[in-house]
Amino acid sequence: MNARVSRETVTGTPADAAAHPGGTSATGGTGGTGGTGKLYGVGLGPGDPSLMTLRAVEAIAKADVVAYHCARHGRSIARSIAAKHLRDDHIEERLMYPLTVETTDHPGGYRGALNDFYEEASARLAVHLDAGRTVAVLAEGDPLFYGSYQHMHKRLAHRYETEVVPGVTSVSAAAAAIGKPLVEAEEVLTIIPGTLPENELTARLAATDSAVVMKLGRTFPAVRRALERTDRLADAHYVERATMDGERTERLADVDPESVPYFSVAVLPSRVDTGPAAPERGEVVVVGTGPAGAQWLTPESRGALASATDLVGYTTYLDRVPVRPGQRRHGSDNKVESERAEFALDLARRGRRVAVVSGGDPGVFAMATAVLEVASQEEYADVPVRVLPGVTAANAAAAKAGAPLGHDYATVSLSDRLKPWEVIAERLRAAASADLVLALYNPGSRSRTWQVAQARELLLELRAPDTPVVVARDVGGPEESVRVLPLTDLDPAEVDMRTLLLVGSSQTQAVRRGDGRTIAWTPRRYPEAPSADA
Repeated sequence: MNARVSRETVTGTPADAAAHPGGTSATGGTGGTGGTGKLYGVGLGPGDPSLMTLRAVEAIAKADVVAYHCARHGRSIARSIAAKHLRDDHIEERLMYPLTVETTDHPGGYRGALNDFYEEASARLAVHLDAGRTVAVLAEGDPLFYGSYQHMHKRLAHRYETEVVPGVTSVSAAAAAIGKPLVEAEEVLTIIPGTLPENELTARLAATDSAVVMKLGRTFPAVRRALERTDRLADAHYVERATMDGERTERLADVDPESVPYFSVAVLPSRVDTGPAAPERGEVVVVGTGPAGAQWLTPESRGALASATDLVGYTTYLDRVPVRPGQRRHGSDNKVESERAEFALDLARRGRRVAVVSGGDPGVFAMATAVLEVASQEEYADVPVRVLPGVTAANAAAAKAGAPLGHDYATVSLSDRLKPWEVIAERLRAAASADLVLALYNPGSRSRTWQVAQARELLLELRAPDTPVVVARDVGGPEESVRVLPLTDLDPAEVDMRTLLLVGSSQTQAVRRGDGRTIAWTPRRYPEAPSADA
């Protein structure tokens, strides 16, 4: 007679507890020592029993109790992987999920029902551990990688001696199945649950080099659309039941959505050696990198930079972009915008996918205008051009200082390289007369040292001396400095080409906080003009 016993509910006394009062199994167990038992979280690998580690086999051999999660049908993939290592005297605890879809009348909803289940399942295992029995919880893949074991671990590991036995993950198994490296050199791998909202899937896929999307099944259509939106569908592979019977691999674009089970993944492997996929036709994408690069990039901009065959830009901005094998970089001086734009468009006309790298937002005193101006010539009329937004220097500086751009504001460049100073002065007067906050770009450089002084004197004719001014230098960079001071104290000698100035309106406030920091903010409500009858 088979002495193995299992339970199908999460309530009541743990299975066969009375038959093993001291926790001692007939063979191999380690319970019965008078103390509490040991908990093992045992990673079994992706499905093929031969991929179990020696340590996993040892942990099962030491156990008095073997626990595993399963759905209401009672079958457990984890148990099937470890089946040949289970003994007749093992006490089996079958931890059966009360539901597997997000439909329930539980007052706490789906998450509430699962939390109750995990509490009850952990309590069942705790009874064994308190009796001195060693418990091995079986987990497909790795126990702490999207696994059910982790919920037991969070509730029990601080109370009992615990060992987690790592296992081969489905991610590694999928890469092996398609025979392609996941990542190489400085590439970034992102693991994404397919259950994320589609827009979030799209953002995550756009921002990474390589990716594995887990938990497909009913999420497959949204994942496929996200891959299409990020222009990654051609690179994507589909892997189903890796290392198990019925393993299936093919191009994800060819997969019938109705055929996709939960145990499948989408893989975007390394681009090294293969490089970005060759475009059907060339294009130019003008990308804003924000004020200082990496942490300011949008996911869309990251994706465009990663998928480009060629990067074109001012060398300082190109240095913000990670080097990718197979990608060509074309750096130039900061004063050849038109030539740079023409070069990028010529590359695209020859079938290259070109990213023109710009600082801040490319449409604010930056490269988008230069590219579009050249692209408007008849010879480039058929070259696709896109502009991707970036965080502007004004917005970045304002956020660091508080909220000085909280109401209407005007943006003016103090550089007279492309327009006469008389035009700049006229616009400053007009904006100041309208009581607008001013964002002053390009206030000074080594060759332009007098414009800030002239602007200050002009503004003092129309603004109070104590008008708050934000002096923001190298925002987001290693030498970042953001100060708030009165307009009358603005020192032109402290302003250089890496500085941006925000000059407040009559309503802008400067407030010293408890930490000694002065912040600036402009109220959203503007005072009404006094009535004629007042």
